[in-house]
Amino acid sequence: MGAHEPGERDVDGAIGSLPKPTRYRYFVAALFFVIYTIAAADRANLGVALPFLRREFTMSNSEAGALASVFLLAYGVMQLPSAWFLQKLGVRKAFTISMLLTSVMTGLTGTVGSLAALKLCRVGLGVAEGPLPIGVTTTINNWFPSREKGTAAGFFLSSVKFGPVLTPIVGAAIIAAFGWKEIFLFFALPGIVLSAVWFLMVPNRPSESRFVNQAEIQLIAEDADAGGDIAEKGTAASTPIPWLDKFIRVRDEKPRDSVASIFGSWNVWGCALGYACQMGISSVLLAWIPTYLMTVKNFTIMTMGFTAAAPWVGAVAGNILGGLLSDRVLGKRRKPGMMISALSTAGVMFALINSPSDPTYYAALIFLTGLLLCIGYSAYMAYPMAFVEKSKFPIASAVVNMGGQLGGAATPWITGLLLDQFGWDSVFIFMAGISTLTFVILLTISEPLKVRPASAAP
Repeated sequence: MGAHEPGERDVDGAIGSLPKPTRYRYFVAALFFVIYTIAAADRANLGVALPFLRREFTMSNSEAGALASVFLLAYGVMQLPSAWFLQKLGVRKAFTISMLLTSVMTGLTGTVGSLAALKLCRVGLGVAEGPLPIGVTTTINNWFPSREKGTAAGFFLSSVKFGPVLTPIVGAAIIAAFGWKEIFLFFALPGIVLSAVWFLMVPNRPSESRFVNQAEIQLIAEDADAGGDIAEKGTAASTPIPWLDKFIRVRDEKPRDSVASIFGSWNVWGCALGYACQMGISSVLLAWIPTYLMTVKNFTIMTMGFTAAAPWVGAVAGNILGGLLSDRVLGKRRKPGMMISALSTAGVMFALINSPSDPTYYAALIFLTGLLLCIGYSAYMAYPMAFVEKSKFPIASAVVNMGGQLGGAATPWITGLLLDQFGWDSVFIFMAGISTLTFVILLTISEPLKVRPASAAP
């Protein structure tokens, strides 16, 4: 053994020789947060531009909803091919190509001269962006130990919501100064630069990075020989919480290590269906809230911009809070946050039917909506990590995300149909209904968690 460093210990308590672990994985997390914030803004800017698009290209509510849906339809359909794409090229190359094409399609949207061309650009954006979420979740699975995966997933999904925080504010200012087309041109530029940064700085695995030392590699792998503050493999089991474990149906699930076993798992499909319903609600808020604020609440464009950002500020907080709750309070239990979100979101939808017209009070209410909706979001991404082998995780992630995105694709169009026939109250009742359905679906899947025997619990 080499010279001992202060404060470093072997598993048996002796002073060890392993250097202090680097923390490069946190830089990786910061980078995927920034990149996906830009990608999320690229998809969200349509909602801000939609009231102005409808002045230039005449369309009904259902046609406007369909325009918002075509992106998510293409994005959802691309999830399974994206899993193959990532396995073929590796995360580093596939993610870089996807982000570069996302920026190109965003810029092209600002050059269209017809509704047909606009639809084609949105389809192209969905195809281009398809590999990004699987790339991030695979990166989380490869770069973080199990005790940090829920928090990392929450951090990632907060970026999905942070993009829409910035988009209404920045987009409203760009429209006021230039016009709706310039939103897409301005938003295209950062992604081109960031795709190059990812390619240069983030290899497929920590062991391939010159910025990661052996101690961090072992920490990520949860190697019992890593020493120091590195978790032992034996600590992967969670302390029992008897009443909660019974309600959420805790099981020590057999690992899914083949494509057939993943497609045959109700846990995977149930997670995907629940995510479809929750993503459906998020998609409606993203696509239609700016229009609602300007046509029903009669807000000015700048008031709309700041108010429409409120649910996504709440969503950022909810995603981070949910990840910490799952990892640090609930011992890697994923279902409780998902179930809390489902029930509380159903309740808040009824509050939105009689929402206040004052911008401050309304912003507070939809901030709460975003917070409650997103407490469980990170759990959907982290849930399959507990029972799917790492090499097959991109397939499971693709199934879950495909379900979410197809749900998100359907609801803006359904919202347009409801508005044409009934009005806004029916939209909020619809969202309350599918959120309640999420809770029912979650009751049918297990919590795939290894729990210590009661006698072994501290």
